Amino acid sequence: MLRNGWCSLAGAQHGAWTPICAKYQVFSPFCKSFLQELYVAAITASHALVAGRSLGRNGLMVRFLKRGKEAGLSRWIVDAIALAYESLGNIMEFTQADRRHLDNSNQDTGSLEKADDALKYDSRHASHDFSCIHSKDLLPAEEGEEATKHFLQELVNILLAYISKSLKRSSKVVDFHYPHQLKEGLEGFSLELPDQPDNLEQLLVDCRDTLKYGVKTGHPRYFNQLSTGLDIIGLAGEWLTSTANTNMFTYEISPVFILMEEVVLRKMHTIIGWQKEDGDGIFCPGGTMSNLYSVLLARFHLFPAVKTHGMSAIPRLALFTSAHSHYSIKKSAAVLGIGSENVIVIRCDERGKMISSELNSSIDAAKSKGLVPFYVNATAGTTVYGAFDPLNEIADICERHGLWMHVDAAWGGGLLLSNKHRVKMQGIERAHSVTWNPHKMMGVPLQCSAILVKRKGLLQECNQLCAEYLFQPDKAYDVTYDTGDKSIQCGRHVDIFKLWLMWKAKGSEGFEAQVNHCLENAEYLYYKLKRRTDFQLVFKGKMVLTAEHEIHGEESDPDPTPLTLHIPKPTHLHPLIPKPTPKPTHLHPLIPKPTPKPTHLHPLIPKPTPKPTHLHPLIPKPTPKPTNLHPLYLDPTPPPGSHVAPKIKAKMMEEGFTMIGYQPLEDKVNFFRCVFSNPATQREDVDFLLDEIARLGCEL
Repeated sequence: MLRNGWCSLAGAQHGAWTPICAKYQVFSPFCKSFLQELYVAAITASHALVAGRSLGRNGLMVRFLKRGKEAGLSRWIVDAIALAYESLGNIMEFTQADRRHLDNSNQDTGSLEKADDALKYDSRHASHDFSCIHSKDLLPAEEGEEATKHFLQELVNILLAYISKSLKRSSKVVDFHYPHQLKEGLEGFSLELPDQPDNLEQLLVDCRDTLKYGVKTGHPRYFNQLSTGLDIIGLAGEWLTSTANTNMFTYEISPVFILMEEVVLRKMHTIIGWQKEDGDGIFCPGGTMSNLYSVLLARFHLFPAVKTHGMSAIPRLALFTSAHSHYSIKKSAAVLGIGSENVIVIRCDERGKMISSELNSSIDAAKSKGLVPFYVNATAGTTVYGAFDPLNEIADICERHGLWMHVDAAWGGGLLLSNKHRVKMQGIERAHSVTWNPHKMMGVPLQCSAILVKRKGLLQECNQLCAEYLFQPDKAYDVTYDTGDKSIQCGRHVDIFKLWLMWKAKGSEGFEAQVNHCLENAEYLYYKLKRRTDFQLVFKGKMVLTAEHEIHGEESDPDPTPLTLHIPKPTHLHPLIPKPTPKPTHLHPLIPKPTPKPTHLHPLIPKPTPKPTHLHPLIPKPTPKPTNLHPLYLDPTPPPGSHVAPKIKAKMMEEGFTMIGYQPLEDKVNFFRCVFSNPATQREDVDFLLDEIARLGCEL
């Protein structure tokens, strides 16, 4: 049996492939046959590649995998072969020449034995054997540098292959499996943790499998979330950040990153419209935490005593947000002890924008009930509709009532970088705090979110506890650079470097072009949908931000992506699906008409007992179904048509060639929303998405 051996296929010019077989010990006849077929397959693959065909998991690939495992080959080589052939495509077609190669190879049983004489082993192209190496053999172990180098190089090869495949439209967005399948293990991929250490060969296989069964969020046809795409410079920044493996709480252990954060935050303040010398902020683990900081700061600003004496020392507070805002505002109120019931939800218009007059009347109503209003959240780019609240109108109301104004621009903040589209953000400079997620519209790798505060020093005052083991006042440098006491965390991940590096690589102009491209895709989708009869927009009017007030004579609503759509009940089915037979209005004369239900029963048949209106006094009356449901109450009876989007999404996941999200909202049934934040997405991908949804819908 072959143990700890390998076979690599080195590419030659003009698509020719040269097999290199080396380092084998004892071969069984079965294993010799397998390697012989592999030798022939290399030639066959070159023919298919030159001819423009592909060799994938179907046909020979399946046979090689099966026979390789039966022959006792280590799983590493089998998976390596699988990856190599999978990269060539999905289906192979054999020509007569290919079949002659196979027939000749079956007769030439000595070709493998002659491989050592015919070919010299080239160590520069050889794969390294990791089956006897464990993590303890890597650095900082003595003489571990060489093994570490080869292991990381192999890992980089896996990552590069994944990145390349993610950007190919012919590849799948997801190889979907249900949870029980992944838990039970697929092709040897196990999630269970061993008592004894696995070797590096197995770890590389696990890395490859982890990527294989995950979702390619950088794929041009991934529209599922607000964070999509894969920026190579940002990825490099993330690699460097992990290599540095430091913390963001003091300057002494993170001097360069601390200064980078200061520079980037100042740049973002300027873009918002605040003075350079004013403003503060930190990077947080996501937009939810950034929004929580805003509520925390607003409460401390109004009632500083809450930091030491708690909620019992202050009156009952009220905060306000729109019905379409992110759920993190309610979550923040719950976490901070304010209470989710004290979050007053303001109605929105049909486009999802907060109605400012409703906000003003709700503040007055809260005051009349004895509550103390202190905070208003305005959203710049809602999660579902992509709507922008009227910031200047909300700012006027906040100034009139003396309230803290926060703008949740986690999604829409990127529009500030676009001269064409930032008009929708007018009034953001009047906010007291802003949430901005560069990992969304700007395409920075997850995670990268900032809470930006207009008043300098407030973060420090609110959160400072002066831990003596970290924040000594007598350090040799200016301790104002120890930013850890601004945070409610202690340890804080370095999220700044990848953003700083991307800004250096693109410049503000590059980010502007990227944002404009995303909005152009959204505009293209809008006009495509207007021309199609098999889709219906959730509401009329364009949701794309444009510099002009009118396009083609139509008034444009300057809201950014995502666009929302749903599939109506089709009036005409697919031509291959027969139309349903109409129910006959007149039956055949030989078929008797159904007997009508008698209105009066026979006098000897007792009348049915009427359903009692009042039950026995010991039997409790049934609880009536509430007419006004709580927002979290789930009606067990879904409205008609709500099942369409989930069924299409389920089939879409199983086939795996694109992904898009869906959700209900208020009185609307489940509908799709299309998100554009991936610069790799082009118009052809938009066309593919619409055709794919229509195709899957016709198959329901």
